[in-house]
Amino acid sequence: MPNDRFENWKPPKIKERIINEYNWLVQNNENLQLGYKTDIGAFTYVNAKFNVIIEDHVQIGSHCSIYSISTIDNKEGPVNLKKNCRIGTHSVVMPNVTIGENSIIGAFSFVNKDIPKNVVAFGVPAKVVRNLTEKEIKELEVSL
Repeated sequence: MPNDRFENWKPPKIKERIINEYNWLVQNNENLQLGYKTDIGAFTYVNAKFNVIIEDHVQIGSHCSIYSISTIDNKEGPVNLKKNCRIGTHSVVMPNVTIGENSIIGAFSFVNKDIPKNVVAFGVPAKVVRNLTEKEIKELEVSL
């Protein structure tokens, strides 16, 4: 049965460096592209200085950080979260990273390299641990 939790979904009002009604915030919000029926957990931070694209049906757990710029190691570049990917709670996604369609990132992961589509990855740094089965991919798509 499809999840109707997002039946009346509307994009959140995003103001620069202001916590929104869902308790997450964006810095450089003019460079954020937010897809349809996205779900971003409370206390998540997005720095979109060098572009962050969050495609349709992406889920991001609470307390995550998504950086298109890192002043610690002087890295910068776009972040692209492809359609229907899932990011577990307390995870960090660094600049110049794409997370593939349908992929699942486990909780507390540090993603500093691209993750292909249809896989499960986790760890510090995140590594692919297995491919999703066709059945799992269909279940993920139905749960939207």
